[in-house]
Amino acid sequence: MDITSKQRAYLKSLANNIDAIFQVGKASLTPEIIAAVDEALEKRELVKISVLKNCFDEPRELADTIASRTRSQVVHVIGKKIVLYRQSKKNPKIELPR
Repeated sequence: MDITSKQRAYLKSLANNIDAIFQVGKASLTPEIIAAVDEALEKRELVKISVLKNCFDEPRELADTIASRTRSQVVHVIGKKIVLYRQSKKNPKIELPR
């Protein structure tokens, strides 16, 4: 399911108020980070990730990789911040505009 530009704008506005709960550093993406992001997406639906300066991978590439492995949507990547969205299977909280 792709999100529309209107829905993306709505999710960006929600993401402004949340802090990054994950940091990707020198070790880049590990299976543990992917599993933790997957779990957080199920609970929160909207997750912000910070890419540290000592990570040599591009934030956009990391966002695409994480999104494909967690079956989520990249809301946006700005600087070293990544915002991902995936609707919860068990307990959806965020109501997207049509």
